[in-house]
Amino acid sequence: MNPNLLTELTRRAFLGRTTQGVGALALSSLLRPSALQASAPQPGARGVLDSLPLRPKAKRVIWLTMAGGPSHLETFDPKPKLAEMNGQPMPESFTKGQQLAQLQGQKLMCFGPQHPFAKFGKSDTEICALFPHIGSVLDDICLVRSMTTDAINHDPAHMFMNTGSQIAGRPSMGSWITYGLGSESSDLPGFVVLTSLGRGGQNQPIAARQWSSGFLPSKYQGVQLRGKGEAVLYLGNPGGVTRERQGADVAAINALNRQHDAFVHDPEIATRIAQYEMAFQMQASVPELMDLSSESAGTLELYGCKPGDGSFASNCLSARRLAERGVRFIQLYHKDWDHHGGVKDGIKLKAEEIDRACMALITDLKQRGMLEDTLIVWAGEFGRTPMSQGGNGRDHHNKAMTIWMAGGGIRGGMVYGATDDLGYAAVENVTTVHDLHATMLQQLGIAHQQFSFKFQGLDARLSGVEGAKVIKAILT
Repeated sequence: MNPNLLTELTRRAFLGRTTQGVGALALSSLLRPSALQASAPQPGARGVLDSLPLRPKAKRVIWLTMAGGPSHLETFDPKPKLAEMNGQPMPESFTKGQQLAQLQGQKLMCFGPQHPFAKFGKSDTEICALFPHIGSVLDDICLVRSMTTDAINHDPAHMFMNTGSQIAGRPSMGSWITYGLGSESSDLPGFVVLTSLGRGGQNQPIAARQWSSGFLPSKYQGVQLRGKGEAVLYLGNPGGVTRERQGADVAAINALNRQHDAFVHDPEIATRIAQYEMAFQMQASVPELMDLSSESAGTLELYGCKPGDGSFASNCLSARRLAERGVRFIQLYHKDWDHHGGVKDGIKLKAEEIDRACMALITDLKQRGMLEDTLIVWAGEFGRTPMSQGGNGRDHHNKAMTIWMAGGGIRGGMVYGATDDLGYAAVENVTTVHDLHATMLQQLGIAHQQFSFKFQGLDARLSGVEGAKVIKAILT
């Protein structure tokens, strides 16, 4: 116990204060038993931004993370010249003095796209023919073919995409957004994470620090829900403990925490109080939320999922349900995109797992009138090399990757930026992760240059201090 508290809270002081503390709580429970229940749901928590400097186009974000680094050359960036040069030495002019991951110092050979491309949408935009469902909604999507990143290995690349820094301990973008805007949900966290694993077997771990609140108050950290089995471990009450009794425990514990906070003024105590109350509300809200059996047969068919299967498709449907309930930032991780070998078969498996679900999420939100104020982002942590690795795979690559965005004031049916003829580097409208973060914040009504938090004497920002720019050309 804090020694100052022992000094301040003498026996006489404790007895004297009971009229406004635990004693009052006990008296209230005798007069009105319902007073010992946990506090009733209140409107979602407010963020620190009382007013938004910009007119928001989006209320929430659904970020689809393709963990492992999807190859732009087998997904959304056609390269006929690379196909022509398949098996030939990679021109040294592209790679000399450049950073490579596992191919450094090796003989570099061109490796053509492993699947054909086809035209989709009103603009006849070419994407890999393995993604016809995404192709069917391409008029709602903006492809950004000129994205770059600073990191070239998985964990720092995830950190950079999530936090804008390769340094561990920085807040994730979901934490930044809930810190600024708060949550619209009274019984769910403002930032929720779901993960799924594909059939390729590349089960690389995703560290929980990827959704950490970093140096922001811990109440803004992401909460991971599981798509299969118990959504949250240990969320239910032990046998024999009723909801009313649990509510009384939460109320009593929080009363003690408030007494303690009155002496020490520790913001983490306020966080602890809020988390106790949120956990209590989640005991009722989460089981219903994650039970997809209430969805219509048509909706389940649209997504191509079965309730409780833990698939990316089910997680996309859960993301729509979370968005409906006011969750501010929803991040889905789908693993198994790290194709150092067997990229041809690997991408085929990935397409089967995500193509229909991505289309369904866009279609479902659009039908419900939610796409216009929901920003969807599809991105990996980096791209892949146009040079082969092991004869049939691709190495990590940070100079070229494709992402796509939809909804939330994004201009659909367009392509922004381009890579060179071999897909090695972005050369037209080169875009950075900081630019992506700045654009996301603007669509939420936040001026990224002004959105900061004092840390170690500096004004830290999600969009960094390197001159990030909003990608205005892709906005409506």
